[in-house]
Amino acid sequence: MHNSQDLIEIFNNAFYESENTILVRGDDEPIYLPADQNNTSNRLIFAHGFFSSALHEISHWCIAGKQRRNQIDFGYWYQPDGRTVQQQRVFESVEVRPQALEWIFHFATGKPFRVSADNLSGEQTDNSDFKSSVWNEVLTMLSQGLPPRGEVFRRHLHDFYKTNAKLNIASFRIEDL
Repeated sequence: MHNSQDLIEIFNNAFYESENTILVRGDDEPIYLPADQNNTSNRLIFAHGFFSSALHEISHWCIAGKQRRNQIDFGYWYQPDGRTVQQQRVFESVEVRPQALEWIFHFATGKPFRVSADNLSGEQTDNSDFKSSVWNEVLTMLSQGLPPRGEVFRRHLHDFYKTNAKLNIASFRIEDL
């Protein structure tokens, strides 16, 4: 069973003490909020309790450097659903790395992954190049290593879900996207 409450516990056990960051189930759009005068912890808020949303937001957090983790939503540009073809291309260019890491996290949980263009009401685009870029980024991560926090979280997921700990290229097929 893939329950987002399990991800909250896994993430918070792995990173609260070392990074002062907690994963929080949100009721609306996801957002990252650094600690402030009203909240002593950084909060990584994922959308609507969705398991995949949690893994996606964790991927962004694992990739973001220290300066970005001091900014609301990591200081990233975000254009909501309803993007034009040009806006979608920009969106996809910044989503390749996070979605590649998210795919690796899905693998560690045993849950299938589907690449997300996140543009249901926008102009229709061919996302085959995006899928290819995500797959190539997975191959790069497998050969060069995951971001350090990403590797820590992947190991925690593997331990919890009792999945195959060994990452290999054959486990990630572009056809599965």
